[in-house]
Amino acid sequence: MASHLTLQEREFLYRLKKQGRTKAEIAESMGRDRSTIYRELQRNSGQRGYRPKQAQRLAEERRQACRRPHKLDDPEVYEYVRERMEMRWSPDQIAKRSRLDFPRQPSRWLSYQTIYNWIDDRSPDWQAWLRRGGRPPERRGKLVDCVRIDGRPDVINRRRRYGDWEGDTMVGKGRRSSLVTLVERKSGYLRAGRADDMTAATTTRVMKRQMKDLPPALRRSMTFDNGKEFAEHEKFAQACDLEVYFALPYRSWQRGTNENTNGLLRQFFPKGTDFSRISHHEVARVERLFNERPRKRLGYRTPAEVLAKRLCCN
Repeated sequence: MASHLTLQEREFLYRLKKQGRTKAEIAESMGRDRSTIYRELQRNSGQRGYRPKQAQRLAEERRQACRRPHKLDDPEVYEYVRERMEMRWSPDQIAKRSRLDFPRQPSRWLSYQTIYNWIDDRSPDWQAWLRRGGRPPERRGKLVDCVRIDGRPDVINRRRRYGDWEGDTMVGKGRRSSLVTLVERKSGYLRAGRADDMTAATTTRVMKRQMKDLPPALRRSMTFDNGKEFAEHEKFAQACDLEVYFALPYRSWQRGTNENTNGLLRQFFPKGTDFSRISHHEVARVERLFNERPRKRLGYRTPAEVLAKRLCCN
């Protein structure tokens, strides 16, 4: 089932429409079905035409009007789940058991996804009762709500400003851990962080920690590859107040700065490295060495020197 358009996608649609693109061209650029674009423009345009913020508001109002109450808003269901979470039952065990305990009351049946969503949105303190504090392994599949790279403004493509980044992960031994690498496109400045698993939640948490201390002028956009670890890109974009774009599948050259950086980092972290055994101090040391290395394209200045004035203006 298709997911709803995000505000970021609606802003992208607006820009493409202003460029005179046809609905079919817009759909192809956004990776959306043509009928989705037709329906979006028909349902969410106002007297002054299509405007992204107005479209977002109209869509949210319609969703709110037809939204069903959350199952855990029911006090009895809430207490049933809370008691078993406190007993260290997993969300999957609680969900499956609810069908046995209430065979004639489907309204009290739950899915494990419903419980995880409740924990994320309403009861984050329940995380302490989860085994290893997280969700089950992610199922592979397509990322949703992605704005593709061909919608990226020309100012980013030409590296005319600072604050546009590329992001990726260096996968560790057995795909159990990774090094999250974020590289500023114009200066080559690196922010790196260790992730002890490959889940989207962990990757997003590491990225927010890497970016939160940067001044707004250095947080303009991020371009990712299509790894599922970036599935929470909307949360990341909102938290860091930047735009997120995705390279097309199997076109690593569209994120050449990051690909080259990861290749250079293999000097320090060879393939097969178990990043869960690498200390945060060691990651910070390598990041510092990398940012203090002279670059030919910078006139043999270092990325740290190039961004020094901008970094101190936070």
